[in-house]
Amino acid sequence: MRVNEDAVLRGQRVLLVPYEPHHVPRYHEWMKSEELQKLTASEPLTLEQEYDMQRSWREDGDKCTFIILDRGRWDQGCPEDQCMVGDVNLFMVDPENPSIAEIEIMIAEPMSRGRGFGEESVRLMLYYGATTLGISTFQAKIGEENLTSVRLFNRLHFTEESYSSVFQEMTLRWEVTETERQWLLDAVHVSAESYREMKQNRETDAHH
Repeated sequence: MRVNEDAVLRGQRVLLVPYEPHHVPRYHEWMKSEELQKLTASEPLTLEQEYDMQRSWREDGDKCTFIILDRGRWDQGCPEDQCMVGDVNLFMVDPENPSIAEIEIMIAEPMSRGRGFGEESVRLMLYYGATTLGISTFQAKIGEENLTSVRLFNRLHFTEESYSSVFQEMTLRWEVTETERQWLLDAVHVSAESYREMKQNRETDAHH
């Protein structure tokens, strides 16, 4: 999605940055994991296909993605690809109604799990979707055995909408009512900035 191509969302633990070509090699390595393929219901891609996928995430108007960086490592000066821990995505599920979106979260780095990165990233994406993209209904499709994700979304006020015995997954739903919007705004600590400027500042600091 073009709208977030220069957007950074800075939280307390994470930075959400646009998915760029230089992120693809690390992302490709992650997706060789059979565990992640199962959890994300995805097929392994060639590196070339992964670059094509990155371009579609950038160009297509019906999906939005951010790469999740470990803010602590970034602030310590680690190279960007070494700060990557996962990604968070939105899909607009109904072309007739762009206010409904499915949200996905993946913390790919095993050492980065259980540290609150996933929950903060979802909060930031809900905030971005509700305030910038005009999303009023969020859905999350989760395999029934993925109890960690179920608990995460339950904490974020998602409730079960339906269950598919064929796919053994549940669909959770969250409506952005005025009450829920206020709860989200109170719960999120976020500042927005320019990705280009963030990178330029890092390069300037490196030369001093």
